Amino acid sequence: MDRDARSRLRLPWVIGLVAGAGFFLLYAPLVVLIWGSFLPTSWWSVSGSSAGLTLDWYRKLFSDSAILEAFQVSLVVGFWSTLGSTVLGTSAALVLSWGNFPGKKAFSAFTYLPLLMPEIVLGLSLLIWFVLLNLTLGLVSMILAHITFSTSYVLMTVKARLDGFDSSLLEAARDLGASPWQTFWRVTLPLIAPGMISGALMAFTISFDDFLITYFTAGAGTDTLPLKIYSMIKFGVTPEINALSTLMVAATGAVVSLFFGWDLRRK
Repeated sequence: MDRDARSRLRLPWVIGLVAGAGFFLLYAPLVVLIWGSFLPTSWWSVSGSSAGLTLDWYRKLFSDSAILEAFQVSLVVGFWSTLGSTVLGTSAALVLSWGNFPGKKAFSAFTYLPLLMPEIVLGLSLLIWFVLLNLTLGLVSMILAHITFSTSYVLMTVKARLDGFDSSLLEAARDLGASPWQTFWRVTLPLIAPGMISGALMAFTISFDDFLITYFTAGAGTDTLPLKIYSMIKFGVTPEINALSTLMVAATGAVVSLFFGWDLRRK
């Protein structure tokens, strides 16, 4: 069916109504959260005055050393877990797509286990494993835990890219005298790079936002932003939390927009 024929199709109005209601339920809380981060102190008082908007909550946020430290911890954990999961996920995708070894189907099934397992079970099992290894809970344990569940996301995206890979390109590179290493760097890697980047972005976003597994594997004094927000809301939701959440939403949206912009320019 061509584009003109599709444009002439008319869906029932009920489908549009359901879709609109679904999007409203999904994004209305975000709009309220962002709006609340700009409301002045007077609005939150008993009088409820909403005159004017302010950036006071963002100024207080950037002057809070505990929040800035938690943000730094989240960046460190997100960076190293993304790097580790990208390397492991890409390697596993190459082995599963092109390798031939006993137990390949079983290994392929186990790689998707972190996606299917409940987070509380995965977090508890990782905690028990780190205790058995006598590993002190902290940055290292959090990075290893995040690599554990992030690798599967990278593997999925890279493997999907490899499933549509034209193997004749590899044969052409070998016929032209390229070594296996040169073939990988000059043919394979550039073609699977979009899958690697999308998987890495997904891994970083999930790592940066993760709470439950981080809660089980974090040590004393290594709070990430989600853990810090959780400790703050025990005393009530404040405009400062709204501002922090707004910045996290903006950062996530910026990363996704940069990737899609790069992908569109590449195509």
